[in-house]
Amino acid sequence: MRDLNFQLKNLCSRNPDGSHSTQADRQQILQAMANQLFALGFRRMEVKSLKPKHVDALIAYYLEQDLSAGTIKNRLSVLRWWAEKIGKKNVVAKDNAYYGIADRVFVTTVSKAREIDQALLAMIADPHIKMSLELQQAFGLRREEAIKFSPSYADKGDHLHLKATWCKGGRARDVPIRNNEQRDVLKRAHLIAGKGSLIPSHRMYVQQLRLYEKTTEAAGLSKLHGLRHRYAQERYRELTGFPAPACGGPVRSDLNEEERANDRVARYAVSKELGHIREQITAVYLGR
Repeated sequence: MRDLNFQLKNLCSRNPDGSHSTQADRQQILQAMANQLFALGFRRMEVKSLKPKHVDALIAYYLEQDLSAGTIKNRLSVLRWWAEKIGKKNVVAKDNAYYGIADRVFVTTVSKAREIDQALLAMIADPHIKMSLELQQAFGLRREEAIKFSPSYADKGDHLHLKATWCKGGRARDVPIRNNEQRDVLKRAHLIAGKGSLIPSHRMYVQQLRLYEKTTEAAGLSKLHGLRHRYAQERYRELTGFPAPACGGPVRSDLNEEERANDRVARYAVSKELGHIREQITAVYLGR
């Protein structure tokens, strides 16, 4: 292992900030950065030698790769974390605009909903990973929630109760069980997990996460966050009786007073079921 890779790994170990998922993602991004910097010609870097020229080189590389603004901003946040931990906060500009990174669009105009291709799902031999994917689709769960899911704990009959330690921000929540398809998925989850979770007893979460990533990539399954978009849009239609704006439904200005009230109630419900605090976030999933 190169010096920079090794030192960044140690930096992460000494600073376990955030959830296990956040820590794992941060370490993966930092290792990729170390490899990219080496490929860009910075062969003798150490963790404390981060300079603006290294940040500029990485940003230029990301722009050449045509990565989305959101992805680049996430990587900038990791760079800022690195810089802060070595006492060099000023190495990375505070404003993303300094690097010419466009603002994210927080109101979608095109549906990003995805449904799992059953032929691709059938290619996944690991029953735990396959079930995590089915739970993501059926209940709009985040990846971490679906991997850590324990049906014996979560299944409350008419709803799921998600444990705080599974959820982003440590916010426990309930998700309704609304139909027979969801109940069928849960029945099979009980059979696979028994009294445990969808992480086999001989693996840790990070190991299961890496296997999930490797397995889904090998099966050609991508953009799985779109499963949450699908859940949100289906739930919105159930609650309002009409499709979301992102699916060709009416925009808010076209709704009458009663429909606007239903729209507002539905958005709060969808936001809560997805594990968000603000109703405004539904514009990302549903449009406005």
